[in-house]
Amino acid sequence: MKLLKRVRSYLADVVAEMKKVSWVKRKELFTTTVVVIVFSSLLAAFIGLFDFVFARLLHLVLR
Repeated sequence: MKLLKRVRSYLADVVAEMKKVSWVKRKELFTTTVVVIVFSSLLAAFIGLFDFVFARLLHLVLR
């Protein structure tokens, strides 16, 4: 019985804390998701470009 009481108390605390959470709106979530995807793609392209250039330079030096 003590375990059941502790579980109920825990769940009540979880519900109380979830009521305090401020959830983002769908439009804001979509916008930030697009920004993250675009930034990640640009960063990946930038790193890929530098990797390609340095690999070519290393190939020329070691030739």
